[in-house]
This record gives sequence, C-alpha cells and structure tokens, in this order.
Amino acid sequence: MAEYKYGVYGKIGNDVVQSVSRASVTPVYFGTAPVNLLTDYRSAVNTPIKIYNLNEAREKLGHFANSAMWSKYTLCEAVEAHFNNEAGNIGPIYVINVLDPDVHASEAVTEDLIFANRKATLAETDIILATFALDGKVQGVDYTISYNSTTGVLTVTDIGQTPMEEIQASFKRVNFEEITAETVIGGTDSDGLTTGIASLRQVYQDYDAIPTYLAAPGWSEDPMVYDALVEASQGINDHWSAFVFADIPTTNVANIAAAIKWKEDNEYTSGYSKVFWPKVKSGSATVYHLSTLALVEKIRCDINNNNIPFETCANKSIPASGLYISDTSKLVGYDRPDANKLTAAGITTAIYWEGNWRVWGDHTAAYVNGGDYMAREIFDTNILMLFYITNEFQREWGTTIDQPMTLALRDTILNREQEKLDALVSIGALIGTPTVELSDGESSEASDVLLANFEWHISATITPPLKAATVTVSYTDAGFAVLYGDEEGGEA
Repeated sequence: MAEYKYGVYGKIGNDVVQSVSRASVTPVYFGTAPVNLLTDYRSAVNTPIKIYNLNEAREKLGHFANSAMWSKYTLCEAVEAHFNNEAGNIGPIYVINVLDPDVHASEAVTEDLIFANRKATLAETDIILATFALDGKVQGVDYTISYNSTTGVLTVTDIGQTPMEEIQASFKRVNFEEITAETVIGGTDSDGLTTGIASLRQVYQDYDAIPTYLAAPGWSEDPMVYDALVEASQGINDHWSAFVFADIPTTNVANIAAAIKWKEDNEYTSGYSKVFWPKVKSGSATVYHLSTLALVEKIRCDINNNNIPFETCANKSIPASGLYISDTSKLVGYDRPDANKLTAAGITTAIYWEGNWRVWGDHTAAYVNGGDYMAREIFDTNILMLFYITNEFQREWGTTIDQPMTLALRDTILNREQEKLDALVSIGALIGTPTVELSDGESSEASDVLLANFEWHISATITPPLKAATVTVSYTDAGFAVLYGDEEGGEA
C-alpha cells in the first residue's frame, strides 16, 4: 500500500554525479539559561524564545557574561557570541531553555542576613529568586530585592518602618544534578506538550520561522544529544530540514588522534552535521565551544548572501586568541598540516592565519578522506543548499495544496522552480544547468496517481568551495640574457 500523503513535501534524492526563495536564517539553540533569576520564569521554559539583543536576553532569559558560568547556564554562551561579538552582532536567535525552577530545585536553605544602612547582600549564582523570602516580612512592603548578574550578588533593601539589623532569609537553588541529557532531549507527553529538543516544532508555528541550524553548546558532545539533534533536524513539522553544529568533548580527548578516534567510536558521522574540536579561547579568560563561534560566522555569511547558504563558514575569522582543551593544557594552536589531519577526518577546527584565528574545515561530519560517503556529504554547503531548495519549494507551494491540479498549475510550478534555479546559477550558488521536471505518470505507482500524489524532481550541482589552490613556480636561467644584451630588442 502506498504511503498516505496530504500536503507538500521535500526530500533529498539520489546523487547524480559525473566524475568525481527566502528561507529565514533561523538558528535554534537548546540548553539551560538562568531563568531562575527571573521573577516570572514560566514563560521561558521548554518553549522557543526569540532574542534580538543582549538586553532582551537579560529580560527574557537572564544572562551571565562570565564564561565560568556557562557550564551551568549553557545558553549564555550563544547569547554572548551573537550579541557581544567584536566582529559585529548577529541575530535574532531562537533559544529553548530546559531549566525549570519548578522542577530542578533544591530543598529550601537558610542564610542569616546582616543589614548595614538598610541594605544586605547575598552572593548566590544559582538562587531561584521567586523563592526568596525574609522571615516574617513581606516583599514589596518590608523589603525589595535586586540582582546583579555581573557580580552574582543579590541586594536586599529594607523599606519597612522599623530598620532591620539581622534576619533569616530562605530560598531554593537550582539543582543541576537533575538536568541531564534526557532533559535536553525532552519529549512529548500524552497531552501533546513538548520539552527540550522536541519543542523545536514550535518554532515554525510560533514565529513563522523555518529552523535552519540546530546547536546545543555544552550538550552536543553527549552522543545521545547529538543523535537527538540529527534526528530532529529532518522532517521538522513534517516538512523542514535543518543542519546541526556539534562538538567533540575536550574532557579526556586531549590530542588530534584522540579526537579522531572519539568521533569514529561515537559515530559523529551524520552528513547533516558539522562537528568541531577543540574549544577556543577569546582573550585571557573567555572560553567558547568552537561550534558556537563557527555558527555565528555561518549566519553572517548567509546574511551577506541574501540568506542563501552557499558560502561555507570555513576560513572565516573568529574572535579567538588560541585553542583550548583545559586549564592545564599547554596547547596554543596547531599549524595547518596538523589541522588538516582533523579536517581530513571530518572534524572542523581552528587555525591562525594572516593575523586572525579562523574556522578551518568545510566538510560535513560524514566526510573521511578515503572513506565511504555520498557526494553531497563532502561539503557543508552541498547539504545546506539542498535543504534550502527543498525548504523553499515547500514554503512557496504549501498554500496551493487542494487547488485543482490543472495544466496551468503544473506549468506555473515548473516555470517558477526553473526560474529560481536559474537565479541561483546567476549568483554563483549553483553551477551548470539545473533542471526541474514533474515525474510522469508512467514512472509513478498507479496508487500515487489516483491519490493525487505528484512529485517534482530537481537536479542541481552545488558550487564547490575553493578547497585547495596550488601554484607551481619553475626556475629558469633565461633571464640572464638581459645582462649580455641578448634579449630581443636589446642593445649591446
């Protein structure tokens, strides 16, 4: 029995190899944000939040700029990379926070506060502000609170009629032990409510935005999360395709050989992803996952190319000062031959070149030099352009579903799709002569025709990056002739 279909669909067909539009740029990040610092955090848990700038991130998510806090509050890294970037800020981004203070909370603890000049302070980075209370006092009547995320200090101001000197405070902290890979992966309950990565489906229906890139810095180095991201990236809302940026861990993976082995052992090999190793340092103290900075630059490329993803993030400058594995590692950086050992294994890294640190590696995770992979999986831009074409097809023709399939509609779709392909050739995103055709009735199953399942086939060659350039220079002694006046037209 033929598969039941109703709607508009897109899929990647078999490669056609001879020898060897407007989709929004929508990055979606999954992880934990310091929503415990918000007085009303419930609207920021397990739901997509659209962020345009740093101030909005503070208001909607809470934020720590100090990278020492990012192992707990992983989404702060993405916020800082996008909205406090010396190369220019890039947004908006979409974040799905899984930290739920109603669920991930410790038992109540108490602290004695001592007031001076009607103020008392409490150094707490993990406090759930909504649970803070002073013994026998009413917030807003007897006292107010304010929190400084730069210093991690809560300030309590006494506004009551009788000044306080010493009083007991009670509050709960975030219990991070209860936040696991399973929390980030999430799921859908019997009522259809989603958590974690499963909440990805809400991005399109809430914001009319097609997810383009998926990332979970600090979590994607867990194989379960990586697999969940890759699985979630295909058939989003039964339609859209996205691309995953993920990391190989640096804990117990201290050198190139170990990174290559870890990738292979843990099967970080999806052609729908790029994987990165190691981390990078920015300045003297800030540490980023390389995937985060690379994704910022990929989005910058896309924006510069009218949101068409035919330019790779490889060889783009990033705000880094060196590679980072751990505080005890003495590694500063690799030169290009060593870095190429990683890229030949489908791992993207970073190198120093011409005054800047740069993303290095234009392959997908499926590529291994001399290994088995499909032609479309060689370069990240191959997959991204195929996703772009299928996503654009679905977005444009989704509203035509259930219209009569007349010859005029057939020709309209064929002509419009060919027009879009030709436009992609004109800007250099495709090369050659891409084609689109409607599958003829003879090649379709009878049941497909009866059920009005029509299928278009597009063949396109993605423009490859200039991956390697070699110049050959040869020595010749012919120039000596000029010294003796023997050159043509010369004088003795």
